[in-house]
Amino acid sequence: MRTQRNIIETVTTNGLCTGCGLCASIAPPGQVAMRMNRSGFVRPVVSQPLSVETSRTISQVCPGLTLAHSADVQNYHPLWGPVESVQTGHAVDTAIRKQASSGGAISALACYLLDSGKVDFIAQIAVDGKDPLANTLQISRSHEDVIRAAGSRYAPSAPLQSLHELLSTGEKFAFVGKPCDVAALRQYARINPAVDTAVKYMLSFMCAGVPSSHGTREVIRKLGAEPKRLVSFRYRGDGWPGMARAVQDDGQSFEMDYNTSWGTILNKHLQFRCKICPDGTGEFADITCADAWYGQDGYPDFAERDGRSLVLARTKAGSELLKTAAHNRAILVEPLETAQIEKMQPYQADRKRVVLGRVIATRLARGIAPRYRRLRLLKASLGTSPVHWLRNCWGTLRRAVVEAQ
Repeated sequence: MRTQRNIIETVTTNGLCTGCGLCASIAPPGQVAMRMNRSGFVRPVVSQPLSVETSRTISQVCPGLTLAHSADVQNYHPLWGPVESVQTGHAVDTAIRKQASSGGAISALACYLLDSGKVDFIAQIAVDGKDPLANTLQISRSHEDVIRAAGSRYAPSAPLQSLHELLSTGEKFAFVGKPCDVAALRQYARINPAVDTAVKYMLSFMCAGVPSSHGTREVIRKLGAEPKRLVSFRYRGDGWPGMARAVQDDGQSFEMDYNTSWGTILNKHLQFRCKICPDGTGEFADITCADAWYGQDGYPDFAERDGRSLVLARTKAGSELLKTAAHNRAILVEPLETAQIEKMQPYQADRKRVVLGRVIATRLARGIAPRYRRLRLLKASLGTSPVHWLRNCWGTLRRAVVEAQ
């Protein structure tokens, strides 16, 4: 059997890995495992040489190597991707709205999918039951399961490493993941019909990048808590945007506001691939949700309020799901003009406009970069000033040269 040893190593050593875990599920059992590395990111570890066939499949779907919309993609916006509808709203269930991030739209949709029998379970990331700082893939079959998984988890996760096992159940499910996770799954569905048979809906959320586990530990240190004594930790939620909260076994509770935890700590620990990502907005999902921030002068104020979600239907299936969920009072939504998205998510608009320069810089520095197709990056680039674009290009060039991966 012909083998190829270096496809995964090429991705990881060049800082292109997103940590989604799909390669571990594609490879035969025992060949690839996802492990936390010294930098605090989840990465694939290859224990046996991969066949040429396995390597070819991985290279077709790995989001660290390629992101490509299908040739028939519809209603494409240069900044926001495929858009069937744009709305704001929140979960009708007040408990879901309070516990979840933003207005709880994803959790409300997950509960509706279970209640309506459209799926047998939801595959989503939740806090690990044994380690309050770790993430794990949770199979949610009830409202209680969904609420347990509600809220953002700003730490590495590899939800697709168990995809083979999920597909083998013969059940229908919905997948909730980061944009890169969903993109990988969507690309895999094009060459593996079993994915479309089993995965009835793909839900995502807008993502500003994945911080390493070291970022979480820095938050814990600045809170003044003792990591070994923690019985629970959440990044946000229990309000909007909610507080980062650590609770120790002695009952002591420590809190930090979202703007401090994310804005001054966690976002300083992002993996390199996130800095050259063209899809922080979940373009490959059926539905993408995000914080529908209030604010002024083009910048959110992050003040505590009742949660509100930005909800983008991207496919016909996603649009129909939103309509039926709203009709059945799982979620309340109201239309929003597409032009208003940037006021709520200015960071996402800016990163799409400058990412082409960052990718070019990465290829110049490392001789390799992801290939992005049908994402309208050139058109998006025309929406920003040449000076800003070149600054991002130059900054990425310097990081790509000096950062150790």
